[in-house]
Amino acid sequence: MRRRPPARRSRLRTVVRASAVAAGSAGLVAGSLYAVQAQDQEGSTQERQAGLAGTQARQRTGPSPGSQGAAAANRAAALAQRLGARTTGAYLDSAGRPVVTVTNATDAAAVRAAGVTPKMTQRSPASLKRLTSTLQRSLGTTAGTGWAVDPATSQVILWTDGSVTGTRMATVRRTAQRMGTAVRMVRIPGKLSALAAGGDAIFGGGSRCSLGFNVKRAGQDFFLTAGHCGNAVQEWTADQQGAQAVGTTEESSFPGDDFALVRSAPGAAGEGEVNLFNGQSRDITEAGEAVVGQQVVRSGSTTGVSTGSVTAVDATVNFPEGTVTGMIQTTVCAEPGDSGGPLFSGTTALGLTSGGSGDCQTGGVTFFQPVTEPLENFGAEVF
Repeated sequence: MRRRPPARRSRLRTVVRASAVAAGSAGLVAGSLYAVQAQDQEGSTQERQAGLAGTQARQRTGPSPGSQGAAAANRAAALAQRLGARTTGAYLDSAGRPVVTVTNATDAAAVRAAGVTPKMTQRSPASLKRLTSTLQRSLGTTAGTGWAVDPATSQVILWTDGSVTGTRMATVRRTAQRMGTAVRMVRIPGKLSALAAGGDAIFGGGSRCSLGFNVKRAGQDFFLTAGHCGNAVQEWTADQQGAQAVGTTEESSFPGDDFALVRSAPGAAGEGEVNLFNGQSRDITEAGEAVVGQQVVRSGSTTGVSTGSVTAVDATVNFPEGTVTGMIQTTVCAEPGDSGGPLFSGTTALGLTSGGSGDCQTGGVTFFQPVTEPLENFGAEVF
């Protein structure tokens, strides 16, 4: 998609596609980091954006239909955090109602009093944690694998991508079989890889990524993007030619996490919005935790806007580039160049695009770095 000219209302939006992808990074291509080389992506981006973005100036949109669902998800997530080791997590059921799993009647009463549905977990949180620890010891950093607890079924979901075959697949299956019905295996089409991109595009070092969220720290302007982008690029620009400086990477974390903090260049700070690629933008007013079953939206420079639902939180993903933990797993699609872009629900910021498998023609699985972690780590806030 073609970027809007410098005359647009804000040069740096909440979402920026960055072209920072480490050389030789195959990514979980159907499950790897979504990064792209700028010169290879510019043409295809231009063609796709023509069908997504209008020519009129972007307008702010008010609260979206997803705002009510985001509020319910935030309430359930807050309750689950307070329960800590006494819950396997929170989720939204098929009717969109918030549910928190509990292990005793006292907690069930407290959850119910807060206006959320309690559900007795079928397996203890401690037993599920032991299972994920066993997977970590047994499978280690085996590329193309990952796992997360499903609070709705009290199971650990173990997934493999298309690169896991032969003896590696046999090893994964034996490991799962030893754990019995507490572990459910799922096959992800394609190959996991890391994605570089986001809402509006950002460029550096011959690569392109996306800006995630504009943030403030100690009154200064910064923005967040993916760590695998920040590792590769120090100086960011709004154009491939490098004429319009937008920021300098100050801190970056990948693997383990996947987030980076970029100091905005003088005069380049954007607003607290994300690009919807239809002539409008969404004002982001707060940050929150994702909940299983929640409807979410992703914005990125390669594919524009994509929607889907959260299928897991606190997921471990073994990309070829490295292992990342604590991730949000979704049914949202993404492609190279979308890395670093924002994931949100209503006006709530949830995550930064990291990597996945598939594409936006056939569908796929995408993982996101929760945004609350870098905000806390950097002492920053969305606005």
